[in-house]
Amino acid sequence: MSDAIETRLTQLRSQLQKAAYAYYVLDAPFMEDAVYDQLYRELADLEAQYPQLITPDSPTQRVGDKPASQFTSVKHNIPLYSLENAFDFGELGQWEQKWQRALEGEVPHHSSYVCELKIDGSAIALTYENGLLVRGVTRGDGVTGEDITANIRTIRTIPLRLNLENPPPIVEVRGEAFLPLDTFEKINQEREKAGENLFANPRNAAAGTLRQLDARIVADRKLDFFAYTLHLPETEVQAQPMTQWEALELLQKIGFRVNPNRELCSDLQAVKTYFEKWDDGRKKLSYLTDGVVVKLNDFALQQALGFTQKFPRWAIALKYAAEEAPTVVKDIIVNVGRTGAVTPMAVMEPVQLAGTIVQRATLHNADRIQELDIRVGDTVVIRKAGEIIPEVLRVLPDLRPEKAIAYEFPQHCPECGSALVRPQGEVVARCVNSSCPAILRGSLVHWASRDALDIQGLGEKNVILLIDHGLVHSIADIYDLTVTQIEALPRLGQKSAEKLVEAIASSKNQDYARVLYGLGIRFVGKVNAEILAQNFSTLGQLQNATFAQLQGVYGIGEEIAQSVVDWFRVDGNQQLIAKLQLAGLNFAQTQTVSSQSNSHIAGKTFVITGTLPTLKRTEAADKIKAAGGKVTGSISKNTDYLVAGENAGSKLEKARQLGIQELTESELLDLLG
Repeated sequence: MSDAIETRLTQLRSQLQKAAYAYYVLDAPFMEDAVYDQLYRELADLEAQYPQLITPDSPTQRVGDKPASQFTSVKHNIPLYSLENAFDFGELGQWEQKWQRALEGEVPHHSSYVCELKIDGSAIALTYENGLLVRGVTRGDGVTGEDITANIRTIRTIPLRLNLENPPPIVEVRGEAFLPLDTFEKINQEREKAGENLFANPRNAAAGTLRQLDARIVADRKLDFFAYTLHLPETEVQAQPMTQWEALELLQKIGFRVNPNRELCSDLQAVKTYFEKWDDGRKKLSYLTDGVVVKLNDFALQQALGFTQKFPRWAIALKYAAEEAPTVVKDIIVNVGRTGAVTPMAVMEPVQLAGTIVQRATLHNADRIQELDIRVGDTVVIRKAGEIIPEVLRVLPDLRPEKAIAYEFPQHCPECGSALVRPQGEVVARCVNSSCPAILRGSLVHWASRDALDIQGLGEKNVILLIDHGLVHSIADIYDLTVTQIEALPRLGQKSAEKLVEAIASSKNQDYARVLYGLGIRFVGKVNAEILAQNFSTLGQLQNATFAQLQGVYGIGEEIAQSVVDWFRVDGNQQLIAKLQLAGLNFAQTQTVSSQSNSHIAGKTFVITGTLPTLKRTEAADKIKAAGGKVTGSISKNTDYLVAGENAGSKLEKARQLGIQELTESELLDLLG
């Protein structure tokens, strides 16, 4: 094998990568398709002759020969946060005021915004090591996603090698994978001819495509990609962009396609102009967009503002007005949820709305039904804003059938017949019968869900079977089920029964936070359950916590605190806890970092305020927690230390009034050892 072969391979790869970049990213092809195909064939033939010379960044490696058998869950190096939504300019102005207040009086030197069209696709995280693409992961829950690297490699607007001579050891890129509208329509036409179910919208089609086990199918569907976020190692000082705009320019320079319709706006008035421009212009685009992402341009301000539990404080999605569509009401039904809430729904003639087929819309409550005077047979206008459930906006009374009868909200639960109760001050009617099949069904489905106890095989159908055959009357009863009982149920044989019993038994090993979330306490979601578990290390501590103690935890507001207190006051819930404890469920936080704890920190309560010199607040909080301390969001007499940076504000003043010890960042680090 001569050096000439290796040289030719290098030349071919380089030329083809440049051609692909010019074609897919710059939209300025310099090579005819026939020429590209010929060079590609030559490269493929040479690599077939010398397989030991194949490199990961070769254009021929975009599609693997063998489909994957499964996807692996991967924890993101940097969490993928979702965005807070604004639905009008008033809310956008409130957001600006909020982030300005968060700086606690500091006047920003530069507060321009970068506007980018919000693409209706799937968020993707890409990792490059020494310039080579090594991993592509779906957004997942923002903390953990699925490794779909083989599929990512088929997207031609994602470079396999960064266009950098001396790339950093690690580069993280975030962006949106999507299907162009013409490609989406072509796929659905092909699926219709093949007798397959049609994709509801381009987003679902893109998400489904990314999770195909055969990368060749992904390649055939020709996904596209826009990059919008870049993370470089902090040591790469010279390469660090200082603004979002500079980051987008750098992304394009190193090989990515970024949205050409982005704009740098000096203030919110300029943002408004951009938003209104694309309200009509977006209808002519080759892809779907439902709004504009507005980001503070200055990275220093972004770092100072940080994140809430769910969103970055420095970015927001300004959504376009909800789509509206008329349809006819075929029926009005009510659903009973796991909390007993009775929600009326309109069942309608199918209608296309915001890219999806809609057949049901919420009517919220009895008051809303009375306000609308909605009846079966009515023609109604429905709308859908962003991700919310479709709702009935108004009735068109001129199109009402002559014999349409006014709807009467039920006085009794449609599932168990118990009288419905409407607590004072609330608009929602509830079934308060804890034995109601609907409440039990919803509670069990929630308990077995992926984010809770993750019991494989205990879906809604099997839950209904267990309830209908009288085998379970509470969540705790599933831990008494036997293989003999389950295999006697319709559609369930011995193997299925054995797997289900094994899955139920395995759920006893799930951590305390999952169990807490699975209990279904109102307003306590997955994130809040983790916060409560970190701050109250056993269920005994949590159920004895006062309202003030709960509210003092960072991220736990009045509504959540009161809900937790109220839940533990119910005798039936105490009985459930006792049964679950006997069954062996985990009601204590596992101390995974005990080896790092120290006597100065363990058990102490900290509050962090202001801008620290080198650490982000979240980083400081993680260090404190790792050493056995607690971090809360508000000052109280129970606070042991206040860690104060620049512009500490009112918390520092209150801490001094209460005589709480103050720490600088360096003093905190000394305390941590």
